[in-house]
Parts: sequence; structure tokens; C-alpha cells
Amino acid sequence: MKELSRDAVIDILRKSEIPEEKIDNVLGTLRISLARQAAKTAEKSILFDRRTLSDLEESLRIGGKKMRIAVPLAQGKLSLHFGHCDQFAIFDIDDSAKKVINRKDATAPAHEPGVLPRWLHDNNVAVIIAGGMGQRAQQLFAQNDIRVIVGASSGTPEELVLAYLDDTLETGDNICDH
Repeated sequence: MKELSRDAVIDILRKSEIPEEKIDNVLGTLRISLARQAAKTAEKSILFDRRTLSDLEESLRIGGKKMRIAVPLAQGKLSLHFGHCDQFAIFDIDDSAKKVINRKDATAPAHEPGVLPRWLHDNNVAVIIAGGMGQRAQQLFAQNDIRVIVGASSGTPEELVLAYLDDTLETGDNICDH
């Protein structure tokens, strides 16, 4: 493990000419909570494993302009009813190029009110594209700073995300009204 102080990480980000207002976003892409790690160590330093350093390097490479989009899945396809999803396709996006960097499919935690919005927020998801979603779930996502797009009806998860990035995503009615 390589040890870096929080200040050293911020210095690296500043030297990479990342705008000051984006530094927190870049730090957010790291797989560990910088604040929790800093509080746990007496010297206020942060321990990074190889994967976390790789994530930091990727964030620096694309200038900190990375966001995540989630698509709820049922049997590998868009789940038309958000509450019935068993997995999420989570896409890393290069904002500046509007292209997909990576896709990972993650098993959803138990479906209970508030769990999925918190879980996706903790996974740095900024947008969720769904077929249908109840109003309460939409409110919970909004409270977790996640933009909700409802009414998607067809296409692979990749097609939906690319259409969203191109501003050509066609949405219909929210098929879930509870």
C-alpha cells in the first residue's frame, strides 16, 4: 500500500489543472471515503490500495469529469418497474466526451424504502434511467442528489445511456403510479 496525505492528493489534483469546484467530485470517485480514512489515522493520512490509485489516475486522466449512470435490470434487461429490479448496470461516463468508459453490473441490495437511493448515492451514481418508478422512490432519489429519468421503455442499457448522453432518449409515461 502506498500512503498519501489528503493534502498531497489535493495538490496532485490542483497540479492537474482540475478546477477547484471539481476537486470534491474527483475525490468522490475514489472507492473509499477520504474523510473516514483520514479520521481513522492519527497522522490524518489516507491509505490507498492499488485499485483506488488506479481510480484516481483515471479521474486525473479524464480531468475529473466522470459521472455514473445506473439502469435497473431484471433478467439482464431494463426493468420496467424499478421496484422489481435484481441488478443495476452502472456506467462510468466521461462527461467531456459523452462516452461510456466502463460498465459494471451490480446486484441490488434488498428492496426497502430508501435503501437503493442511498446505495446508489454511495456508489457515486448521478442519474438513474428507469421504466417506471413511484413518487416516493423519486423523492428519495432526489434527496440523495440523483436525477431520475422515467418512462424509458426499450433498448439495451447501453443504448439507453448513449441516447441519454446524446439528448435523444425517448421517454413515455411513468408506468408506475404508486
